[in-house]
Amino acid sequence: MANFAKPSVPRFSVDVYQNEYLPEGGREVNAIVTVTATGGGTLGGGLSPATSDGRPSAAVAIMVDCSGSMDYPPTKMRNARDATAAAVDTLRDGTHFAVIAGTHVAAEVYPGDGGLAVASPTTRHRAKQALRRLASGGGTAIGTWLRLADRLLSSADVALRHGILLTDGRNEHESPEDLRAALDACAGRFTCDARGVGTDWEVKEVTGIASALLGTADIVADPAGLAADFTRMMETAMGKEVADVALRVWTPVGTTLRYVKQVGPAVEDLTARRTEAGPRAGDYPTGSWGDESRDYHLCVEVPPAGLGREMLAARVSLVVPQPDGSAQNLGAQGLVRAVWTDDMTASTAISPQVAHYTGQAELAQVIKQGLDLRKVGDFDGATAKLGRAVQLASASGNADTAKLLSKVVDVVDAATGTVRLKTRVAQADEMTLETRSTKTVRVKK
Repeated sequence: MANFAKPSVPRFSVDVYQNEYLPEGGREVNAIVTVTATGGGTLGGGLSPATSDGRPSAAVAIMVDCSGSMDYPPTKMRNARDATAAAVDTLRDGTHFAVIAGTHVAAEVYPGDGGLAVASPTTRHRAKQALRRLASGGGTAIGTWLRLADRLLSSADVALRHGILLTDGRNEHESPEDLRAALDACAGRFTCDARGVGTDWEVKEVTGIASALLGTADIVADPAGLAADFTRMMETAMGKEVADVALRVWTPVGTTLRYVKQVGPAVEDLTARRTEAGPRAGDYPTGSWGDESRDYHLCVEVPPAGLGREMLAARVSLVVPQPDGSAQNLGAQGLVRAVWTDDMTASTAISPQVAHYTGQAELAQVIKQGLDLRKVGDFDGATAKLGRAVQLASASGNADTAKLLSKVVDVVDAATGTVRLKTRVAQADEMTLETRSTKTVRVKK
C-alpha cells in the first residue's frame, strides 16, 4: 500500500519573452512563455500518494499490438516481447503496472486479475514469464485497448498514470468515432506515448492518440529498435514527478485570447482544450512533468489604447486542478504586457523567440501539407510546400528535420527553399518525416 507523504517534485519557474511595444492602434500581443521544472522542490498543500522513498507513486499500462500482422515478419512479435520485457525491467520498485495484449479485443496478460501488479524483482520476473504467451492473431481495435488500460490504471490510488502503446497496423476493427470516443473518455485520466512499428500503420492515428493523451509519438521502422525505444520511454515515465499540470491564463476584460500553443519541444495546439477556471481565466492541460523545460506561444488581442498607455495583457501561472474544483498553485507566474509607443523602432521589432517559434509552427504545418499534396499527386504544390520547409529548417537550425527532409527532396538551395521531389522515397523515410514533423528546436542564443 502506498504511503502518503509530500513527494519531492520540481520547482516551477515561468519566463516570458516578448516585444511588449505596440504602435498606435496596435492590438495583437505575442509572447513565448518558457516553463521550467527543476528538481529539489516540494509540492506544498495537500498530500499525494508516494512510495516509501518519497517518490510519487505511479501506474503504467503497456499495450502491445498482438494482431495477425505482428507475425510478418515473425521477428516483429519477438521484438515486441523483448521490448516489453525491457520496459518492465525499467520499472522502479513500487510502481503499479499491467501488460495488455491488443487485437480486436483487449486482454490482460499480466497480472491478469483485473488489477495491477506492484513492481518488484518477483513481479517483474513473473511478468516476463507471462510475455512468452503473447502470440499474434486477430484484428486491431485500439479504443478497446485504451479503455482497458484506463480501467486498470484507475484501480490504483497513485499520483501518476501513464500508458505505452505499440501498434503495427491501422485501426481497422472499430470506427474512427469509436476510437475518438475512447480517447475522449481517457483524456485527463492518463498520459500515453504511442509508437508505430514497421510501415503499415497510419501516422495520423498514432500521432492523434499521443496528442489526445499528452504523450509522445514516434516511428520505430526497424522492429530491432523497439527494446531501446521502450527502455527510453519507460525511463522518461519513471522520471515524471507531478501529474496533471495546467497552464492557467488570466486575461483582463476587453481582451481575447486567440490561441495557446505548446511550441517546444513539439508543436501542439492547446487552444480548444481550455477549461474555465473562474472569471477571465482558463486552464490548458500540459500533462506530467519531470525535470524539463517547455515553451508556449500565447497570442492575445487587446483593446487599442493611446500612446504612452500600458496594460497587463495576460497573467500565466501553473496549477494542479483538484477533484473538488479547486487548484493547487505551483508558485510560478509570468506577465504578458502591452505598451503603446510612437517609437517605430521599438514597435516594429520582433522578439527573437516569437519569430523563431512562429517559423517552427509553420515548418510543421508545411511539412504536413507538402506530404499530403505529394500523396494525392499534386507534385508542384508538394514541391513548393516542402521547399518552404527546407528553407525554414535551415534558417532555424533544425538539423534533424532538415536531414529528414533530405530523404524526401533533393535540396538545390536551402536558403531559398529550392528543391526537387525525389522520384523514389522509402516508405519509412516519408513516415518518419510526417511523424516527427512537429518536433522543434529552441531559439539559437
